[in-house]
Amino acid sequence: MARFPRSIRGRLTTIAILVVAVVLAAGSSLTLSTVPDNLYGVVHSRVELAVRRVAAEARAGDLPTVLTPPARIHFLRVVSSDGRIVASTPATTLQDAHMTEFRPGTPDTIMTVERTAANGLEPEIHYLVQAVTVETPDGPVTVYGASSLSDVDRALAWINLFVFVGSPIVLVIVGAITWAAVGSALRPVERISAELAEITGRDISRRVPVPDTGDEINALARTTNHTLDRLERSAETQRRFVADASHELRSPVSALRTQLEVANAYPDETDWKATGARALAAADRLATIIDELLMLARLDAGAVAPRRVVDICRVVKDQARDRECGRVPIFLGLCMTAPVCGSPVQLDRLLTNLLDNATRHAATRIEVEVSVHQGQVVVTVTDDGDGIAPEDRERVFERFTRLESGRAKDKGGSGLGLPLSREIVVAHGGSLTVADHHPGARFVAVLPLYEGV
Repeated sequence: MARFPRSIRGRLTTIAILVVAVVLAAGSSLTLSTVPDNLYGVVHSRVELAVRRVAAEARAGDLPTVLTPPARIHFLRVVSSDGRIVASTPATTLQDAHMTEFRPGTPDTIMTVERTAANGLEPEIHYLVQAVTVETPDGPVTVYGASSLSDVDRALAWINLFVFVGSPIVLVIVGAITWAAVGSALRPVERISAELAEITGRDISRRVPVPDTGDEINALARTTNHTLDRLERSAETQRRFVADASHELRSPVSALRTQLEVANAYPDETDWKATGARALAAADRLATIIDELLMLARLDAGAVAPRRVVDICRVVKDQARDRECGRVPIFLGLCMTAPVCGSPVQLDRLLTNLLDNATRHAATRIEVEVSVHQGQVVVTVTDDGDGIAPEDRERVFERFTRLESGRAKDKGGSGLGLPLSREIVVAHGGSLTVADHHPGARFVAVLPLYEGV
């Protein structure tokens, strides 16, 4: 159960270590390639400047016997061609015998060597020694100068210690901190995962814990709980739908079975024509309920029916023509054309359900109007019946909901017509509502106008 967070932790830790390793490697490479040369260059320039200054004094004949070294210059000496010391820094404990045992082969050219010497306090100190041969009024002399490389060696030792010892330690520390930090950050995810694993289809009332962190994990937990809320509502709706559907199907099936059993028990006393008519009516009601349930199921599943351009005005005219001999007359108020891109079967079912509902409740007339307004097709179906109370105007769109007035006027309704009508309109990108009207009820369906090329 915690394998998922641990794998995330391992990957993030590895990534952090790799990033830091790349940065350290780049920084170390740059440091090792530039810092030693820069440090040695500073000492080299310092000694060369001191040597050339003394050489200039010797060339001009102004060379003092005792030389005063600049800061950080530990040794200056002028030696004649026969090995005689012409000038030198004050005597020190520096054992400098081998410091002057080399001589440049070309006049006025700086020669650089490295030597080690003991000064009585710190044995084997590393020195950078430079020499240049110049002509003086008394003949050629060689000027020597030296500066300790101890500071440079110590700095390089620390650099190497950090690069080759400190870098691995830094990587280990970064890995440990990243592992702990990611583990702490993912701990709420582990709790969410554990809670989700306990939630089953039989009980989806449980919710995952929401950490008070205000970050993405908090948003994930809240989104998960919202999803569980929707699933619970959907499951409850499905259970209620199945129960109501079973009840609605059971009634016509029971009625049909009862009629057939009575007819079969008393064949000689049965009016078979009337029995057949009642059985056919029950079968028709069953077929209607099943068709509506199937269409609702397809709409719930998001299935898209084949679509083409449908003229709503033509659909309304066809419906009115089929109902010319109905109980109440239908009065039409239609525009020239009202094209909609949709399913012909579903749009026909929409008008059928709205007109069936209006016919069931109308007292003397039904009015159907179709108009085009601001890129929308507006269809209104109005009856002059008892109307719908404001508090029931949304409830009539709930599945298997039938108001008392509807039950009194037609006991054979299923309570699926208006919910199916709204689902059809919504699937076509529109809306279906009950508008204020007196007397009676007015249903307003709004669909997007087809504006094809």
